Amino acid sequence: MIASDLLKGTLRTIVLKLLADNGRMYGYEMTKKVEELSAGKIKLTFGALYPVLHKLESDGHIITEEEYIGKRVRKYYSLTEQGRSWTEKKVDEFFEYVSTLTYVLNPTPV
Repeated sequence: MIASDLLKGTLRTIVLKLLADNGRMYGYEMTKKVEELSAGKIKLTFGALYPVLHKLESDGHIITEEEYIGKRVRKYYSLTEQGRSWTEKKVDEFFEYVSTLTYVLNPTPV
C-alpha cells in the first residue's frame, strides 16, 4: 500500500490523468480504476477523492453531468478544454518531480 501522505500531493494529477485517459467517469469508477492500475497499492477513499473533484470543478478544470440510473443519480466528471491542457502541465510537472526526487534520494557518485 502507498502511504496516504505520499498520495495527497499527487491525487489531483491522478484524477486529471484518469479523466484524460478514460473520458467521463464517476467517483466509484475512479477509485476502482486506480486500484486496478496500481495492482491494489493505491486505494482512494471517497473522503480524499471528492474534495479534489469539487476543487477541480470550482477551478474550471472539470465539469459534471448527472445521469439517472433507476432511482439513483450518478454524477459523472469530465475534463474541460482548460482541464485538458492543465493535465498535460501537471503530468509533466509530476514526472520532473519524480526524476528530481529520485536523484536526491539516490544520487549517482561523481
